[in-house]
Amino acid sequence: GPMSSECLGNLLRITLRAEYFESKYFSLSVVDESGTAWELSEAMAAQCGYRVTYSTWSSIEFQASALSCHSHLQKDVFTVTIQIKASLTPDVSNATTHLKSASCHYGLWSPRELVCESNYMEVSVTREVPQTIKDFVQDEHENWTLVFPEAKAEEASIWQIVFHQPEEKRALLVSNAWSAGYGLNATDSRVLLRVPYTAAQVQLVEDQGITFSVLRSSTFYKYQWVILMVDTAVACPVGGVDYTNKTITWTVPKYIPPLSAGVTSFKDVLVEAGVDLHKLSSKEMASRKYVLLNELNAITMKIPTGAEGGYYKTSVSNGQLGAKYSINLFLEHQWEDNKGGLTKQTIIKEIETPFEQAEVTVTNNLNLSARLMNVTVGTFLPDVELVNLTVEGVAVAVPEAVQHGYLIHRVRYANGSEAYVIQVPLDAPSVKKEYMREDVRVYTLNVTLAFITHPSSETFVIPVIALSAVKDAALPSARGFCDGRNLHLIISRGNVDQNWLPFISDWHLTPEAAQKYNYILRDNGTHLAISVPFLSSHVNYEGFHTSAIKASFYLTLKDGITFAQRRDFSVSCIFSPSDLIQCLPNGTVIITAIKLVGDEDLDTALLVLRDRQCKPSLVTEKTATFKFNVNTCGTSRKFNGTAVIYENEVLYFRPGNDTPIYQLKFLCSYAVEQTVDVRYEPKKNPLPSVKPGFGCLALSLKLFKEKSYSEPYQESEYPVVKYLREALYFEVELLQPKDARLDLNLDDCWATNSQSQDSLLQWHILTHGCENNKGSYRTVFHKVNYSLRVKFPQHLKRFEVRMLAFVQGTSVLQE
Repeated sequence: GPMSSECLGNLLRITLRAEYFESKYFSLSVVDESGTAWELSEAMAAQCGYRVTYSTWSSIEFQASALSCHSHLQKDVFTVTIQIKASLTPDVSNATTHLKSASCHYGLWSPRELVCESNYMEVSVTREVPQTIKDFVQDEHENWTLVFPEAKAEEASIWQIVFHQPEEKRALLVSNAWSAGYGLNATDSRVLLRVPYTAAQVQLVEDQGITFSVLRSSTFYKYQWVILMVDTAVACPVGGVDYTNKTITWTVPKYIPPLSAGVTSFKDVLVEAGVDLHKLSSKEMASRKYVLLNELNAITMKIPTGAEGGYYKTSVSNGQLGAKYSINLFLEHQWEDNKGGLTKQTIIKEIETPFEQAEVTVTNNLNLSARLMNVTVGTFLPDVELVNLTVEGVAVAVPEAVQHGYLIHRVRYANGSEAYVIQVPLDAPSVKKEYMREDVRVYTLNVTLAFITHPSSETFVIPVIALSAVKDAALPSARGFCDGRNLHLIISRGNVDQNWLPFISDWHLTPEAAQKYNYILRDNGTHLAISVPFLSSHVNYEGFHTSAIKASFYLTLKDGITFAQRRDFSVSCIFSPSDLIQCLPNGTVIITAIKLVGDEDLDTALLVLRDRQCKPSLVTEKTATFKFNVNTCGTSRKFNGTAVIYENEVLYFRPGNDTPIYQLKFLCSYAVEQTVDVRYEPKKNPLPSVKPGFGCLALSLKLFKEKSYSEPYQESEYPVVKYLREALYFEVELLQPKDARLDLNLDDCWATNSQSQDSLLQWHILTHGCENNKGSYRTVFHKVNYSLRVKFPQHLKRFEVRMLAFVQGTSVLQE
């Protein structure tokens, strides 16, 4: 049941099970014969003969002496009643109250009985009145309060107690002794003194190498008008425990000087021992591997660590988890001497072994079908409770853990030990996912568990790192293609590359870097698309034939944290060599030479034409672009009847060597005018005219930061702030159609003080295609040259104008 009791001679023990106090606030009181409840405190328990032990095995043990303060004595039975109040809140005013009474038969008293409890010492002696005094006493009642006001008028009352100290004797009246924490009691047949170990008059004495708590005292009581004295000396061992080779050895000397003063002969009557007030027979001791030795001068008990009768309890030392073995032994020794007759001593000894560190195992059992990590942490003793877990630096109480995706439950095993099982989905935000190899991802659970022990309230933490390797990695894939002028790579994201970054070799391809090289980079979360021009710095030219050029673009995805190389992609396409040359009708030739893979030591800036004075007008790491007229740079010419062919070559010479190591021949063919005989009549030709046409033209107007026209202002940078007279660089470009026969001409261009082009306030920048050259705000045209970005210079117009403001008087006009 929830409560049980056990008796041992003059001692009673009541055990309360967990249901009375687990997860509850409670108080414990002793009820006297009048029904008054006295709440137990440590001081009261030691003074009145009680002891309360909070066991780690989910129980509370209450122990009482037969002559405790509120015991009810009737014939050979003593009864103790306790009251338990349990509440779910600290306010116990609405607590549930339980009463428990237990009785024990105490049998015959010995002339002197000693009890050594863990919190007090107790001695009770028979109160005998010599026959000569009985015959001498008069029958009439004397008024004691007139003679000795300090003494009570009851028939069997204690008057005072005298303590025998080495340096002096000190007498205390009963009231003063009670105030000092001593417990005194008298029945018709016995006188009792109870002493807390912390009492001022207690001395520590060593005998046979073992320390004792000793109190030498005499107690005076009255019999009618006669004062009688009894020896109430008491001594209890506080040492004597040794722990070696996993064995507890408890040694108790037999005859202690304070208890045997003036004694010349001893005789053992009985030696018995047991656990938790339960006496053990020699057969029971043997089955538990206990050893009880009754030697000449001492009694010794030997108990193997972990033996039946004791229990392990959790302990924490410097944050480390461990355990201690605890056992509650008792020893009963009865002896006779030639002075006081029979003495019975009962010693109750709570023994605890030193701290031993314990190992905690963390086991991860992956439930792949449910995509759950099942982490078991344990084992623990039942006195351990998980109170919270720290997830990503945030402490979460166990009841709230489910809101973070954690399911926690306690597992109890047959041997009484426990473990905690933590279930967390693989896809929980706090589970770290890391790509390892091929199709394997590693899931890492990293939490810190905080525990508390009961009832000692010690705390400790256990870090848990659980890894699960799962073959569920979906790697990114790619497809590539080319159009007339660009190489395209489209990467489909997987489930492992959210933090992977695109690199070209060791160069991080950011949107800003891509824009600088006129690359197109788009990332919508599921796809990453890159487009690069055929003639660009990061394209590799791997083969060159008269009919084809093999161009390749390589991209690497790297881990965004470790920058480890994760995945390589490439696209290769065949381009026509004609893409390298433009033969313009006006005799201008634009040729781009490329550096092949394997020619890493070739410096494109040192490439020349036949006339070595003709150097490239535009140079990149892998290309060199020449622009010249067919009648210059050593260009040769030959006729084949219908066409004139101009030929030149791009050359590379090592310093001091006239033999080229690089040679790229190219030619331009122009049709020769044919002569034919025709009949004609002279006729007056009409004046030349240009007829207006209709169609769609795509134009752009951009403002650039510098005269080099290399970096335009982005939309996010508008409005642009400039000082008066500071230069503004504009560029107008014909975007569509891409027809080399078209020329872009600007007619009118003007500035207003509002977004409306029809504003009345206007400043003319261009008028009928001519720049405004009035004053310091004149317009300046800039020449447009061919470049990688500019394929058709005739499609662009660039001009410069100074920053101006519309004013009236000294005020700036603004709509």
